[in-house]
Amino acid sequence: MSDFRQPGPAPGGTIAGVLLDFDRCYAAVVSHDQRFDGQFITAVRTTGIYCRPSCPATTPKPTNVEFLRTAAAAQQRGYRACRRCRPDAVPGSPDWNLRADLAARAMRLITDGVVEREGVPGLAERLGYSTRQLGRALTAELGAGPVALARAHRAQSARTLIETTPLGMAEVAFAAGFSSVRQFNDTIRAVYAVSPTTLRAEAARRDRRGGRPASTPGSITLRLPLRPPYHASGLFGFLAARAIPGVEVADQAGYARTLRLPHGPAVVAIAPGTGPNGTVDHLAARLRLTDLRDLATAVSRLRRLADLDADPAAVDAALAADPALAASVAAAPGIRLPGTVEPTEIVLRALLGQQVTVAAARTAAARLTDALGEPLRRGAGGLDGPGADGPGASGRLDSGPADGGRLQSGPLDGLSRLFPTPAAIAEHGAEVLRGPARRTATIVAVAAAMADGSLRVHPGRDAEDLRAELVALPGVGPWTAGYVLMRVLGATDELLVTDVALAKGAAALGVAGGDRAALDNHGRASLDNHGRAALDNHGRRWRPWRSYAGMHLWRASALGGAPSSLEAPPAAPSPPTTGRKTA
Repeated sequence: MSDFRQPGPAPGGTIAGVLLDFDRCYAAVVSHDQRFDGQFITAVRTTGIYCRPSCPATTPKPTNVEFLRTAAAAQQRGYRACRRCRPDAVPGSPDWNLRADLAARAMRLITDGVVEREGVPGLAERLGYSTRQLGRALTAELGAGPVALARAHRAQSARTLIETTPLGMAEVAFAAGFSSVRQFNDTIRAVYAVSPTTLRAEAARRDRRGGRPASTPGSITLRLPLRPPYHASGLFGFLAARAIPGVEVADQAGYARTLRLPHGPAVVAIAPGTGPNGTVDHLAARLRLTDLRDLATAVSRLRRLADLDADPAAVDAALAADPALAASVAAAPGIRLPGTVEPTEIVLRALLGQQVTVAAARTAAARLTDALGEPLRRGAGGLDGPGADGPGASGRLDSGPADGGRLQSGPLDGLSRLFPTPAAIAEHGAEVLRGPARRTATIVAVAAAMADGSLRVHPGRDAEDLRAELVALPGVGPWTAGYVLMRVLGATDELLVTDVALAKGAAALGVAGGDRAALDNHGRASLDNHGRAALDNHGRRWRPWRSYAGMHLWRASALGGAPSSLEAPPAAPSPPTTGRKTA
């Protein structure tokens, strides 16, 4: 929900500044409404504790509370985390995707572990600011500077390792990014008011009561919190339709893949998990990492992939106000915007999908991966280790009652390769890629730009700067740039009016402009200029959630049984890519 915030002027669907309204925040605390968890912190002066808004404890008096944007801000003021409501075990703020300002971009990178890997200077360099400018801006906006925000992130990562693995505390300390065991112990005591061993004992008691299975050797099992409702079949169906054999396996009930992390390859799997009322209230995740220092980064990327920090109540309320979308919103509440765990991969896959269908793009990506992708070595990502329960041992990632066994029952075998690096594609892509020579040249050139650093694609990029850099490259159009912003930055306000599938979905739902859809030379629906203008004009009522509206249009197109296209119609007719589909 977003009615407790007071947004300033927001051209382009972004929020220039956000103030917490005390009365509305306090009303959320009084109602113990879980929809507000992660969107602000309740700090109680009389107890020195900070909580999530839905904390079941007795509601404090208004004079005894203050509301803060982040847990780091609360820790900076000397507050300790509530051990009853565990305020760090909630979804993150949806503002970090909705907003495009410096604070939001910095938070996306901090949760990805950039400060631990590159320090504050590295974070500032990625954002294009000096360390002093960055510190002032974050302190003014979030109540804490980058060091404090990273410290809070390390504490959360450490708690996850303490509660979900049998690792010794020294191993946990260094895996979470602490420079010493003493610093780790001091931070845990300061944030949680207990020792690390007490945290582990409390977690063990909760797991015994809740029947949660312990992580098996070589793997980590986690619950990734989210804000219901969650349209899991839509997200997993989207990923399954585009899954690259060897890299990804998926169906509408689960998804698994290989990925590169800063300290080595990994295999991850996610599946919807249900709460007591039978609705999806979390994703169950299993991770097999080469190096446990990558845990926080892997979790952050999975959360972005599955759009777990979204605010579905706000999105659905805005879109359902349009009669053209009301029925779709009612049929698919909590629709999500698929993200990515590999930003450079999404750029290259979007280029592979230009002018062809989703199936053809998938075949091209499979061929490229088969030729240039690195095979997972024995033991990489924790595979085939002692007691391993991953694909190398049993052909699938297993699970337990936490997710209803979905990770085990889904088709999650066949993970064997990593998607090719930009450097490999830049060097050898021309030998492997098929189809129009111009598209091949574009893919190779963009891969080279990402490999040499002249094109930097990561969650901390400014959206309009990245868009401008992409469309300036020969062969990269507005659709590709917009698609990359949606998948990499989680941009909530992109409407791809030239997209073939959106045109069909608009026609199916009776959205203005959809009646202008006509078949092109390849039998695919597209909008003429008047139709695109009408759709763009109609879409203004969906701001700042036009990306989610696009997901509803894509869904309507798929339900109509029409072949969906990944890219807009080509400027000049060219046959789709053909060739053997690599198994």
